Amino acid sequence: MQKRHIKHPFGPVITKEARILILGSVPSLKSVEHGFYYMHPQNRFWKVLGELLGEELYSLPVPARIEILNRRRIALYDSVEECDIEGSSDSAISGIIPADIPALMRGTQIRHIFCNGAASYLNAVKYHPELAPITQKLPSTSPANAAFSLQKLCDEWRVILEWL
Repeated sequence: MQKRHIKHPFGPVITKEARILILGSVPSLKSVEHGFYYMHPQNRFWKVLGELLGEELYSLPVPARIEILNRRRIALYDSVEECDIEGSSDSAISGIIPADIPALMRGTQIRHIFCNGAASYLNAVKYHPELAPITQKLPSTSPANAAFSLQKLCDEWRVILEWL
């Protein structure tokens, strides 16, 4: 697979009322194609979040997902603003320009950051060490994380509810 250069193709989902920020790493090829987060059909993000919030998110159109995220005070972005990547694999990321997470959080009520997987977490705390005390790594919802069943992911991700 050929390496591609990606500059984040879509903006954050965020409001002034947001209480938590969920960070991915880099949009997958499917997410870029669809212009929104976690759009690979096998990524379990929307199923996990839907289960936790008691809302059917997976089959909803993007505007409806955004409305629910905003209403539930959940912000969504990625820890990497620009990079080189082979395919959609987090292990193939290089030439990172980090997202400006502190600027993103300014003017919001965000007090905790949850990272969807190791790459997101490592980049967030590497480039913004001042945010490490409020940043927590959760298991990746990616299909590559086959060790975690949907139920196990829901159990681990349930911690976000404490911050809403």
